[in-house]
Order: sequence, then structure tokens, then C-alpha cells
Amino acid sequence: MEENNNTEIKKRKRMINKPLRLQCAVKNYNWGIVGNKSHVSRLFCLNSGTHINPNEPYAEFWIGTHESGASFLDHGGLSLKEWISKNPDVLGDRVLNKWGGDLPFLFKVLSVEKALSIQAHPDKELARTLHKSQPSLYSDENHKPEMALALTEFEALCGFISLKELRNVLCTVPEIVDLVGGADAEQCFPVSEFGRSQEVKAIVESIFSQILLSSRDEICEIVSRLKWRLNLEKKKRQLTDKEMLVLRLEGQYPDDAGVLATFLLNYVKLNRGEALCIGANEPHAYIRGECIECMATSDNVVRAGLTSKHRDIDAAEGFPQILKGISLNPHTTRYLPPFEEFEVDFCIIPQAASVVFPSVAGPSLFLFISRNGTLSAGFSKEQIVEEGEVLFVPAYMEFTITSQSKELHLYRAGVNSSFFQAF
Repeated sequence: MEENNNTEIKKRKRMINKPLRLQCAVKNYNWGIVGNKSHVSRLFCLNSGTHINPNEPYAEFWIGTHESGASFLDHGGLSLKEWISKNPDVLGDRVLNKWGGDLPFLFKVLSVEKALSIQAHPDKELARTLHKSQPSLYSDENHKPEMALALTEFEALCGFISLKELRNVLCTVPEIVDLVGGADAEQCFPVSEFGRSQEVKAIVESIFSQILLSSRDEICEIVSRLKWRLNLEKKKRQLTDKEMLVLRLEGQYPDDAGVLATFLLNYVKLNRGEALCIGANEPHAYIRGECIECMATSDNVVRAGLTSKHRDIDAAEGFPQILKGISLNPHTTRYLPPFEEFEVDFCIIPQAASVVFPSVAGPSLFLFISRNGTLSAGFSKEQIVEEGEVLFVPAYMEFTITSQSKELHLYRAGVNSSFFQAF
């Protein structure tokens, strides 16, 4: 018996001292890209060895410990969360003391063909309240700030428009004025451009809420009028980007209040390699494209429009922040959001070149998104790493990745460096 225990301890120590391969989950939400044309379907197929259903949408590839889409140790049958709970030292003391025996971040790949619902993720206080009052809808007590890093051209709505833009909307979209009432619409005009941000935000939120609280009959009538007017006007002039987007969303979600609410949100177009930061309580919707997404470990969503699911409009405020990343070395760009739970590195390694990933005081998740290479660390045998593979790397482990192909592309998610610098 003692000999068996010693063997198990030695096996566990070997696992703790090297990266672990993970098998990850996929989500087939109806807004995903159908078949094998997306990053999500391709990565899931390579990661799991599962064939792709050509008629099924592939929306999200989940990497992490959240129970809604847990990752498992390759061939082990043990979830990553269960393994970490048995080996908490892999998180590092600072992460363990701050967040307990779990990863503080969740890593995803998204492939978006149809717009997601207008939504916000609650802050910690609201998340606790919602989880306590409606646990079936809000599955945990955590907040969910997030960052979307574009893999392709990526479209999103994020944050309320400025006062100047709101005035323009009320002058050019008569359907909104008709819906909320002239007196309410005109309340923004006396406000100074240099007025208090809280005052401006309150006005936008008020109009936004009135749209979303309108009856379905009212919305059906107003959206029908809006659609008729825009289709008539596009024969005479070039519609604005926002107007064309509204017509596209109406085709996806007919007679939805979110179609009108779109006018009150910033329309953001990201180029590949640009990232969008989304704080707690900030209204947003992903429209189309593919991205890497990283967030605090939570699955709480407060929906407001462009959806057939449960809605709640009490949590929505803020403006978008776009990151272009900072260069760490000739091959690595780091994206540092203003959230202590996570950061993301993007690495392009040319053939035969190497990148050293230094020891850090917290855990990391690595996703190899194209080509292959080798990984060497404090263990004797070099490991091959290939497209679609996902690795969990414990704290305090330095290792080197060398590309064996034309260009090896990988993403790393870890705890934000600023968290460790605070000590």
C-alpha cells in the first residue's frame, strides 16, 4: 500500500512540473458559424478528434474551469478544476490567496455569424444579488469583465453613444422620437456638451430603457416604419453604417426592440489584432466575426435586446476601450486590460525561431491556433505542440517554444501582470 502511495505521489509531482494537455468544450449556439468554416469548429475538431457536423453552428470553444464548459486532462477523465483542487500549488501563492483554488479567468474562441443579444455582465455586488434571487438564470456570484481580441474583422456594439451623437439620432431617426415622446427626447438638448457625464448617461439610459420597455405592438409598428423609410431612402442616398447595420439586424431579429436600441450604442469595427475591453454593466453585442475572448470566470449575462431569452435592463453603462497591444519582443504582443484577473499574449513565431516564456507567479493557458512546434522546459524530453492543442502551464515554470513550420501562432491567457506588480 505504501509503495502504491509513493508511486502516486511521484506521478503527481511529474504532472505538476510540466504543462498539461487539455480537451476542451464547444458550444453550438444558433448564432455561431455553421460547419467547418470557423476557427471554433476547426480547433474543436483538432483538439477533441471529433468530426464536424456540416449542418451545425459552432459558436464558442471554451478553455478553463467553469462548470458550464469545463476542460479535462487529456486521457485522464479528470476535469482541470478537480485537478487544480488536488494540486493548488500550481496556481501560485498570490493567485491562491486572492481567488482560492480556481482559475480567475476563462478563455474562449468565438465564431459569430448572427448577432448576439444586447447584454451586460453584472459587477460583483449585482452578481451576488442576481444569483441569490434568480440562481437558475445567474449561475454564479462573480462579475464578468471581458476582452475580445479580433481574429478576423470583427463588428460589435459597445457602450452608449455621446451626447452629440444622441442629438443627431433624435434629429434623424423620427421613429425613436415618436416612440419615447417628444418631451423626453428633447431633454438632452439643453444639456451642455461639457455637462456632467452622469447627467448625460442618465438621459441616454432613460431613452434606452423606454425603448426596451415599450410594448411589442408599439415596437412592431415603429420598426416596420423604420424599415420602410430606410429602404426607401437607400434608393436616394448612401445609408450610414449604423443605418445599414440596423437593417441587417432587423432581418435577423424582426420586430425586436434591440433594433431601435442599436442607434444608442457605439458601432465598433475591429481589425485583426485589435481588442475591445468591456467592463461590468456595460451594454454590448457582438455582431459578426471571430475573436479570442478572455474574461473573469463567470457566465452571468444580463440581456436587453436582440434576443428571445430572459431580459433585464437595469445594468447598462459605459464606453468602449480599444487596445492595440504592446510589444514584448519581436514575436509577442501583450494585451493588458484594466482588469486584474487576466491578460492575453499573441505570439507569431517564424520557422526555426524560438520564444522564451519566463517564469511567472500565476498559471497560464496556451492555445495553439495554427502550425506546429516544440516545447522544452525543465523536463528531459522535448514535447511536440500542434494546431488545436491547449496546454495548462503551472505557476513558476519557464519554457521555450520553437516553431517547426512557416509560422506558429499561439495565444496565452494568464493573470494580469499588474496584479503581481502590486506586491
